[in-house]
Amino acid sequence: MKKLMLCVIALAALRGSALQAQNAQKIAGTWQGALKSPNGQLRVVIKVSLENDKLKAVFYSIDQQSPAIPASTMTSDGSTVKMTIAALNGNFEGKLSADANSIAGTWSQGGPPMPLDLARATAETAWAIPEPPPPPTRMAANANPAFEVATIKPSDPARPGKLYTVRGADVITINTTLSDLMTMAYDLHPKQITGGPAWLESEKYDVTGRPDVSGQPNVAQMKTMIQKLLADRFQLKFHREKKELSVYALTVGKTGLKFAKSERDPDSLPGLFFRGPGTNLNVTNATMAQFASLMQSAVLDRPVVDQTSLTEKYDFILKWTPDQGQLLGLGGAPPPPANLSDAPPDLFTAIQQQLGLKLESTRAPADVVVIERVEKPSDN
Repeated sequence: MKKLMLCVIALAALRGSALQAQNAQKIAGTWQGALKSPNGQLRVVIKVSLENDKLKAVFYSIDQQSPAIPASTMTSDGSTVKMTIAALNGNFEGKLSADANSIAGTWSQGGPPMPLDLARATAETAWAIPEPPPPPTRMAANANPAFEVATIKPSDPARPGKLYTVRGADVITINTTLSDLMTMAYDLHPKQITGGPAWLESEKYDVTGRPDVSGQPNVAQMKTMIQKLLADRFQLKFHREKKELSVYALTVGKTGLKFAKSERDPDSLPGLFFRGPGTNLNVTNATMAQFASLMQSAVLDRPVVDQTSLTEKYDFILKWTPDQGQLLGLGGAPPPPANLSDAPPDLFTAIQQQLGLKLESTRAPADVVVIERVEKPSDN
């Protein structure tokens, strides 16, 4: 009797697996549709393939001429189709028609869902996908760049947030204080900086500079350029000391990781962006060290020590409800959500539930920077 039951269970499992495979085969192909808004429409193309019995998808926003963006997950359960794209903080959910030629669905990207109905493309109806722009020429890995020319201007006091980015070869920071520039350039928390003037954390600057070496700098080279800018234009001089500080240790939890290795070009720059009211952090092509650095500079009230031993680059989205002691590097936490029943968890719970990591309070020796001299930036 037990053998018969096991055979029945195994047969049911095989039938279920076969049914899932059939559903997945129905989804494979090229799909296209338009997101409509008051400002017009954006055409999207989604190419779905079946590889080793798993669905994979690639997303194109053809009116924006965006490069191919791989989906993080693509699933089909009966007529329900779901797709997530961590790089865009985007989610699609729809229903496959009986003839498997259309999907009625919605797209959400950190805000209210928008209608997105997809049709299966044929050779006659398929929209042309523009050729992606050529990848930027990378700066030589052994280059030691400085700014050939740089402008430093007071920031617009009405502009919220802050930004570090690269456009072409130009390195740009927006709404950054001297403290911000130091924490970015030297991987510090503000509490690791002592002896500075009162304006260290209050006066904000926009910096735009072009390197004296051709090509787009990587993150380490960006930091080198900012370090040289601080010494040259701010006359920054300091020394380091060791001090035991209260820190947060970032480790891998017992459940293991719940996010995937990035499929982007490993040599491309990482993306770490806050979306919405500041509770959604979208991370693409970033290391755990870079994630920890952002958390200590923009989110938390003490340094973050990366103890994960993870060296790959990853994509993930972290959603949490910040308390009033967080996001001080971005101007403070936003008001709590009006509908508390739908609010995401606190940061420590979210990191454990959504990422499979742990963030724990402890004490550890840490570098402390003692400022000996600094001046307001010299003229451009």
